Amino acid sequence: MIDESAPERILVVDDDVDIARFITLELGMNGFDTIEAHDGESALELIRTHQPDLVVLDVMMPGELDGVEVTRRIRADAMTSALPIIMLTAKGQTPEKVVGLQAGADDYMVKPFDTLELVARVRSTLRRSQETRQVSPLTGLPGNSRILREIADRMRAKADFAVGYCDIDGFKAVNDAYGFARGDEFIITLARKLQGAVAGVGFPPAFLGHVGGDDFVFICTPTQVRPIAEQAVGDFEAAADQLYDLEDRARGYLSVRDRTAGTKDVGLVTVSIGVALSARRAYHDPRELVAVSSEMKSVAKGQPGSFVAFDRRTA
Repeated sequence: MIDESAPERILVVDDDVDIARFITLELGMNGFDTIEAHDGESALELIRTHQPDLVVLDVMMPGELDGVEVTRRIRADAMTSALPIIMLTAKGQTPEKVVGLQAGADDYMVKPFDTLELVARVRSTLRRSQETRQVSPLTGLPGNSRILREIADRMRAKADFAVGYCDIDGFKAVNDAYGFARGDEFIITLARKLQGAVAGVGFPPAFLGHVGGDDFVFICTPTQVRPIAEQAVGDFEAAADQLYDLEDRARGYLSVRDRTAGTKDVGLVTVSIGVALSARRAYHDPRELVAVSSEMKSVAKGQPGSFVAFDRRTA
């Protein structure tokens, strides 16, 4: 299990041992866990074995593996392609910066540098990297960590709110019949329609996140649930009709292969939404609200067509 409270690990790579040690000490004094390498091969090995959160990398190192080549190899490896890199160099000319940035560096500093600025850039780059990892690459919406943080913030604020958990009914049939690329179009369409509905409810602002696949969560006031659901569902169903092949849309269903029955007919997609209300129970953890809204989504799926199911129970 990853210890999220552990300090971020920074790999410092510089062939000048004194400079590497100086940077290591400065970062260590500011709360980072640091490791050092003094050539490109050692740097790549430490990345593989120690999995740092960020690399501070000198451009000018001896041998074939200078900083630019190390960066290229990091970006070429699927396991490390997202690793943030800050490049250091004694050269301040624009062409040198361009080469480093084109190789895949996230930021660039010229020696000699101010240590306070270096620490600030390390923190800023780590923050941007974390925010990027928490965003769905398909929809651009915040992911699970951001969703839970939003719920936690609202719990601390003590104002009543609702958590809506929604997904697409019949989505598996779409994927089976058309393939994942067409399935992604349905997911993106629902995301955009939910975004429009969330933006349309005005103040206080509602929140929208992408759990993964065709699952989404919106967080809003209790009175905003119906307007969001009605607009998003209506807009999505109209748009989704246009994503089907003409023949399937005309007959109103998909015929997909089934392991037991050979083929089965599945109706066109609808949306199920389950809603947990913060005021109905004494919730202590954001995950409890997500679990209840997910449970109510299952209830909604038991109803014909698109449906919104509210949790009306009290603890």
